[in-house]
Amino acid sequence: MNLISIPALQDNYIWLLDDQHGHCVIIDPGEAPPALVALRRLKLIPDAILLTHHHQDHVGGLAQIVAHYPNLPVYGPQETADKGVNHVVHDGEKFEINGRQYVTIALPGHTLGHVAFYSVPYLFCGDTMFSAGCGMLFEGTAAQMYDSFKQLAQLPDSTLICCAHEYTLSNLKFALAVLPEDREIEVYQQHVEALRAKNQPSVPTNLQLERKINLFLRCHDYDLQNKLGFNSPPKQLHSVFSELRLRKDNF
Repeated sequence: MNLISIPALQDNYIWLLDDQHGHCVIIDPGEAPPALVALRRLKLIPDAILLTHHHQDHVGGLAQIVAHYPNLPVYGPQETADKGVNHVVHDGEKFEINGRQYVTIALPGHTLGHVAFYSVPYLFCGDTMFSAGCGMLFEGTAAQMYDSFKQLAQLPDSTLICCAHEYTLSNLKFALAVLPEDREIEVYQQHVEALRAKNQPSVPTNLQLERKINLFLRCHDYDLQNKLGFNSPPKQLHSVFSELRLRKDNF
């Protein structure tokens, strides 16, 4: 498969998963024009569209794309049912598109009905996990998002994190403010700065790397807990996650 990121809106990515035989799947089309241009340029025919949640910057281009490709299957959670979805998906549901299997993973937190789509090794996780960060809690709780992160942490290290925004540098800046002595985060920040200076995307990243640079995956880390003011290990690790999210919100 060939994974293609299409910049859209201010800092979104629309993803195309190209089967290298002229067909593809579109994930989270926040606006139509860049997706349609890419389809024409690459001579690709979409087999389906996947939506992770209902926010406009993830569904805004759906109607226009479907107008160009009538009868296109559109998969999404119940909260996207009024956006043009014709296949509502549920947690753990498996389905095939052009012979490739996808698994739906429910990830409440950013929104209550947010899902990811996992097709080895690709994880299309919308606004749940970002490189070095996590999504804002617009509808869910920190405990819900922590549980969602725990689910994603069970995936293989080789999993490619295909998130929907270019937030990596701001996330790394926050991570270094919390753990200024963390050399791995500092080195990775320099790498991403070089990428962005060339206008290259910082994603996808992989789960093995995220376990090191993403503080929201390190709530068990005693050094991190101490930096956040926990003098002893908390009974519930989601309280560490909650404190991190609160600090990021105010950063």
